[in-house]
Amino acid sequence: MNRELQQPVTAIKGIGEETGAALEEMGITTIEQLLMYAPYRYEDYERKDLAEVKHDEKVTVEGKVHSEPSLTYYTKKKSRLAFRLLAGRYLITVVCFNRPYLKEKIAMGDTITVIGKWDQHRQTITAYEIKLGPLPQAKEIEPVYSVRGSLTVKGMRRFIKLALTQYGAAIVDPLPLSIRRAYRLISKQEAIRAIHFPRSHEELRQARRRLVYEEFLLFQLKIHALRKVAREYSQGIAHSFSKEKLDAFIGQLPFSLTNAQRRVIAEILADMRSPYRMNRLLQGDVGSGKTVVAAVALYATVLSGYQGALMVPTEILAEQHARSLQQLFAATDVTVALLTSSVKGKKRREILEQLAAGDIDIMIGTHALIQEEVNFKRLGLVITDEQHRFGVEQRRILREKGQSPDVLMMTATPIPRTLAITAFGEMDVSVIDEMPAGRKKVQTYWVKHHMFERVLDFIEKEIQKGRQAYVICPLIEESEKLDVQNAIDVHSMLTHYYRGKYNIGLMHGRLSAEEKEAVMKAFSENRVQVLVSTTVVEVGVNVPNATVMVIYDAERFGLAQLHQLRGRVGRGDEQSYCILIADPKSEVGKERMRIMTETTDGFVLSEKDLELRGPGDFFGTKQSGMPEFQFGDIVHDYRILEVARSDAAKLIESKAFWHDEPYQCLRLYLQESGVLDGEKLD
Repeated sequence: MNRELQQPVTAIKGIGEETGAALEEMGITTIEQLLMYAPYRYEDYERKDLAEVKHDEKVTVEGKVHSEPSLTYYTKKKSRLAFRLLAGRYLITVVCFNRPYLKEKIAMGDTITVIGKWDQHRQTITAYEIKLGPLPQAKEIEPVYSVRGSLTVKGMRRFIKLALTQYGAAIVDPLPLSIRRAYRLISKQEAIRAIHFPRSHEELRQARRRLVYEEFLLFQLKIHALRKVAREYSQGIAHSFSKEKLDAFIGQLPFSLTNAQRRVIAEILADMRSPYRMNRLLQGDVGSGKTVVAAVALYATVLSGYQGALMVPTEILAEQHARSLQQLFAATDVTVALLTSSVKGKKRREILEQLAAGDIDIMIGTHALIQEEVNFKRLGLVITDEQHRFGVEQRRILREKGQSPDVLMMTATPIPRTLAITAFGEMDVSVIDEMPAGRKKVQTYWVKHHMFERVLDFIEKEIQKGRQAYVICPLIEESEKLDVQNAIDVHSMLTHYYRGKYNIGLMHGRLSAEEKEAVMKAFSENRVQVLVSTTVVEVGVNVPNATVMVIYDAERFGLAQLHQLRGRVGRGDEQSYCILIADPKSEVGKERMRIMTETTDGFVLSEKDLELRGPGDFFGTKQSGMPEFQFGDIVHDYRILEVARSDAAKLIESKAFWHDEPYQCLRLYLQESGVLDGEKLD
């Protein structure tokens, strides 16, 4: 965009200080921001013959008022206005709620335009907009903007029109002609005019297509430039290790690696051998064998004379990883240590001294690893498990305990490809998309609430076989707003139902860390047979003896979360079961339950979840790291996203991009984004 467009909106003739202040409250301070403020929907005034309009479809009709409007009040503020309208060859009824003032404005014989919902059976339109007089022929599609305060939609249209008239010529097109010709994209100037004032549906489609591509391309250029800078300007560790020793370690594992595990290990080891710092995300469904992959990477680090660190979100998970890795490295001389907040006093001091001296090869721990007094002698690899549970700052502190160590982040939350290339675009992504042979699939059933007693009988049969069960609830205590079962009530009910025959545990987010650890320890040792919990058990709990997962009010959870919860069972040799108790009212809720019973593939589920919920809710708003796009939608526009990603990768690696005139605007964008400084542009 031109510098001219960086002027305040008050530079536009017709926009005063008061309007400027109102626009500023909406985050619009410059002319550029006003021009780029997109409508969130459009009023479609395309007239149709009522014979073509489906039941419950939105419709615009023009006609003559054929009866005096009658006004009925239900309460002081609630009213219903009704009249007959002759629209072409149809005599229909128009109903309008809570706008009594229209009675004085509509008279017999008037020509008016009605926009509303068509009820085919009653031959009625429920109007949400009535325009006095016929609709002008040129006005087919009208933009609707989100406004607040003293601003109106009509006012916003006027201000944007003023901006386009006075400053439209200053809009600079950042896309080179070669790209625009290749994809038949209209110019930026045309696109901005058409996104606000489209002359036709096709013109609007082309404007949106152009702006979505540009938005995705700029974002992907930034991501790929970051990767290039990270690789070329931050020197990493070129690990050197014996392939024979590594192969011998893999050969003595108590199981065979899957092809997916072998592929992922090869990708990680290639990164580790390179002089650039590894920045890789390892995705693997629950039970796909990420820990073994991590063990091989850690062993390679130790063989090349460095230390490795594995940071996990909970003490229980840290203990489980420590046990697993100690068993895997039993035949080697690798030393594995555990550091959590529970390790105190003399033992803690000894561990810290050994770590600083280089006597500990692999350190496993929780947030305790990022405390100031924790010092590594030669940290070469940092692995974070369930990386989304840690903040960016926490991961950075651990990374900085070494000199540019390689970084591997692991997650058991399958991330759809579209999200992976936006939220984690600057990282390389490895996927374990194959389960170990012989693992039994968890059988999943959807039942209604009235069958709960049968579910409890089923749990009892499993307990009698020596097994255990989880019962998950969405809330801790009773809520007036949501009629959902809560953990405290369910715990009380189960305690009464089993009448002291079994121990029923209770876990939720309000317990202290020590209390949670105590409950989980009792469950993992089978001193508690049924664990009633909120979703705090979603990640990282490994109790192979648990074979039943009951999820109460399952429609309250997203598919990704339901899948994570289901992944807590099926971790041993016995057949496991997941029972979803739900009476969903919405079609989306019913669809979730159906999908859960049909597939156990986390990646299939994650794609479906993204379709049903949208990107904003997938990770949770705070820690998603998801960019907010103005025009693009990564779910519906994923093809454009893929093309933009591929184009960005090619451009960043090409010499022409860094030196030729047509790409100057794109280079300038990267400079202004802070991705590159002037020197690196040269």
